[in-house]
Amino acid sequence: MTYSHVTSTAAPTSSSTHDSQAPKLIDARGPRFGAAVTSLILASALLTHSTPLVVISLAFFLIGSFFGPQFTPQGLIFNKVVKPLLKGEVVKEDIRPPRFAQQVGLLFTTVAVVAGLASWSGLFLVAVSACLAAATLNALFNFCLGCEIYLLIARLR
Repeated sequence: MTYSHVTSTAAPTSSSTHDSQAPKLIDARGPRFGAAVTSLILASALLTHSTPLVVISLAFFLIGSFFGPQFTPQGLIFNKVVKPLLKGEVVKEDIRPPRFAQQVGLLFTTVAVVAGLASWSGLFLVAVSACLAAATLNALFNFCLGCEIYLLIARLR
Protein backbone atom coordinates (compact mmCIF):
# COMPACT_ATOMS: atom_id res chain seq x y z
CA MET A 1 0.00 0.00 0.00
CA THR A 2 1.14 3.51 -0.70
CA TYR A 3 0.35 6.55 1.38
CA SER A 4 1.12 9.48 -0.87
CA HIS A 5 0.47 11.90 1.97
CA VAL A 6 3.08 10.32 4.16
CA THR A 7 6.76 10.99 3.94
CA SER A 8 8.93 8.05 4.99
CA THR A 9 6.18 6.35 6.98
CA ALA A 10 5.25 2.73 6.52
CA ALA A 11 1.63 1.76 6.08
CA PRO A 12 -0.05 0.11 9.04
CA THR A 13 -0.24 -3.64 8.74
CA SER A 14 -3.52 -5.49 8.73
CA SER A 15 -2.82 -6.62 12.28
CA SER A 16 -2.83 -2.97 13.42
CA THR A 17 -6.27 -2.28 12.03
CA HIS A 18 -9.72 -3.66 12.71
CA ASP A 19 -10.44 -4.42 9.04
CA SER A 20 -10.08 -8.05 8.00
CA GLN A 21 -10.49 -7.21 4.32
CA ALA A 22 -8.02 -5.43 2.09
CA PRO A 23 -8.61 -1.67 2.31
CA LYS A 24 -10.23 0.18 -0.55
CA LEU A 25 -7.71 2.12 -2.63
CA ILE A 26 -8.27 5.49 -4.28
CA ASP A 27 -6.24 7.71 -6.60
CA ALA A 28 -4.00 9.67 -4.23
CA ARG A 29 -4.25 12.81 -6.38
CA GLY A 30 -8.00 13.14 -5.79
CA PRO A 31 -7.88 14.19 -2.13
CA ARG A 32 -5.19 16.75 -2.98
CA PHE A 33 -7.44 18.29 -5.64
CA GLY A 34 -10.31 18.25 -3.14
CA ALA A 35 -8.10 20.03 -0.61
CA ALA A 36 -7.36 22.76 -3.17
CA VAL A 37 -11.08 23.35 -3.74
CA THR A 38 -11.72 23.26 0.01
CA SER A 39 -8.92 25.80 0.54
CA LEU A 40 -10.55 28.22 -1.90
CA ILE A 41 -13.95 27.88 -0.24
CA LEU A 42 -12.57 28.26 3.28
CA ALA A 43 -10.32 31.19 2.33
CA SER A 44 -13.37 32.93 0.89
CA ALA A 45 -15.35 32.11 4.05
CA LEU A 46 -12.57 33.51 6.22
CA LEU A 47 -12.24 36.72 4.20
CA THR A 48 -15.99 37.35 4.14
CA HIS A 49 -16.80 35.81 7.53
CA SER A 50 -19.42 33.75 5.71
CA THR A 51 -21.08 30.95 7.65
CA PRO A 52 -22.94 29.74 4.51
CA LEU A 53 -19.61 29.10 2.75
CA VAL A 54 -18.47 27.04 5.74
CA VAL A 55 -21.76 25.12 5.54
CA ILE A 56 -20.81 24.16 1.97
CA SER A 57 -17.48 22.80 3.20
CA LEU A 58 -19.25 21.04 6.06
CA ALA A 59 -21.57 19.31 3.58
CA PHE A 60 -18.58 18.20 1.48
CA PHE A 61 -16.79 16.87 4.59
CA LEU A 62 -19.97 15.07 5.65
CA ILE A 63 -20.11 13.25 2.31
CA GLY A 64 -16.40 12.45 2.47
CA SER A 65 -16.66 11.21 6.04
CA PHE A 66 -19.41 8.72 5.35
CA PHE A 67 -18.85 7.71 1.72
CA GLY A 68 -15.22 8.60 1.03
CA PRO A 69 -13.52 11.63 -0.51
CA GLN A 70 -14.05 10.28 -4.03
CA PHE A 71 -17.79 10.90 -3.64
CA THR A 72 -17.56 14.56 -2.64
CA PRO A 73 -18.35 17.12 -5.36
CA GLN A 74 -14.60 17.82 -5.64
CA GLY A 75 -13.89 14.08 -5.91
CA LEU A 76 -16.49 13.64 -8.64
CA ILE A 77 -15.07 16.61 -10.57
CA PHE A 78 -11.58 15.17 -10.18
CA ASN A 79 -12.64 11.73 -11.43
CA LYS A 80 -14.76 12.97 -14.36
CA VAL A 81 -12.86 16.06 -15.53
CA VAL A 82 -9.38 16.37 -14.06
CA LYS A 83 -8.16 12.76 -13.89
CA PRO A 84 -8.63 12.05 -17.62
CA LEU A 85 -6.36 15.04 -18.37
CA LEU A 86 -3.54 13.85 -16.12
CA LYS A 87 -0.62 11.83 -17.36
CA GLY A 88 1.81 9.67 -15.49
CA GLU A 89 1.57 6.88 -12.99
CA VAL A 90 -1.54 6.69 -10.86
CA VAL A 91 -0.54 6.22 -7.24
CA LYS A 92 -3.19 4.49 -5.16
CA GLU A 93 -3.65 4.98 -1.44
CA ASP A 94 -5.69 3.41 1.31
CA ILE A 95 -8.96 5.31 1.70
CA ARG A 96 -8.90 5.20 5.52
CA PRO A 97 -6.45 8.07 6.21
CA PRO A 98 -8.15 10.52 3.80
CA ARG A 99 -11.56 9.52 5.14
CA PHE A 100 -10.34 10.21 8.68
CA ALA A 101 -9.04 13.59 7.46
CA GLN A 102 -12.55 14.28 6.15
CA GLN A 103 -13.90 13.52 9.63
CA VAL A 104 -11.45 15.96 11.20
CA GLY A 105 -12.53 18.59 8.66
CA LEU A 106 -16.15 17.84 9.53
CA LEU A 107 -15.41 18.44 13.19
CA PHE A 108 -13.73 21.80 12.57
CA THR A 109 -16.37 23.03 10.13
CA THR A 110 -19.13 21.99 12.54
CA VAL A 111 -17.49 24.08 15.27
CA ALA A 112 -17.13 26.96 12.80
CA VAL A 113 -20.78 26.83 11.75
CA VAL A 114 -22.00 26.71 15.35
CA ALA A 115 -19.69 29.62 16.20
CA GLY A 116 -20.87 31.57 13.16
CA LEU A 117 -24.52 31.05 14.01
CA ALA A 118 -23.87 32.05 17.64
CA SER A 119 -21.87 35.13 16.54
CA TRP A 120 -18.72 33.89 18.30
CA SER A 121 -16.30 35.55 15.89
CA GLY A 122 -13.12 34.43 17.62
CA LEU A 123 -14.04 30.74 17.62
CA PHE A 124 -15.30 31.02 14.03
CA LEU A 125 -11.98 32.48 12.90
CA VAL A 126 -9.91 29.89 14.78
CA ALA A 127 -11.94 26.89 13.51
CA VAL A 128 -12.00 28.08 9.89
CA SER A 129 -8.31 29.04 10.01
CA ALA A 130 -7.29 25.65 11.38
CA CYS A 131 -9.28 23.82 8.73
CA LEU A 132 -7.94 26.13 6.03
CA ALA A 133 -4.35 25.58 7.19
CA ALA A 134 -4.75 21.78 7.03
CA ALA A 135 -6.40 21.89 3.59
CA THR A 136 -3.73 24.25 2.27
CA LEU A 137 -0.92 22.00 3.54
CA ASN A 138 -2.46 19.14 1.59
CA ALA A 139 -3.18 21.17 -1.54
CA LEU A 140 0.22 22.87 -1.80
CA PHE A 141 2.63 20.41 -0.20
CA ASN A 142 0.82 17.06 -0.39
CA PHE A 143 0.99 16.86 3.40
CA CYS A 144 -2.29 15.57 4.82
CA LEU A 145 -2.39 16.43 8.50
CA GLY A 146 -5.49 14.31 9.13
CA CYS A 147 -3.81 11.36 7.40
CA GLU A 148 -0.75 11.76 9.60
CA ILE A 149 -2.95 11.80 12.71
CA TYR A 150 -4.69 8.64 11.47
CA LEU A 151 -1.36 6.88 10.98
CA LEU A 152 -0.14 7.97 14.40
CA ILE A 153 -3.28 6.57 16.03
CA ALA A 154 -2.92 3.35 14.01
CA ARG A 155 0.66 2.94 15.24
CA LEU A 156 -0.39 3.56 18.84
CA ARG A 157 -2.99 0.78 18.63
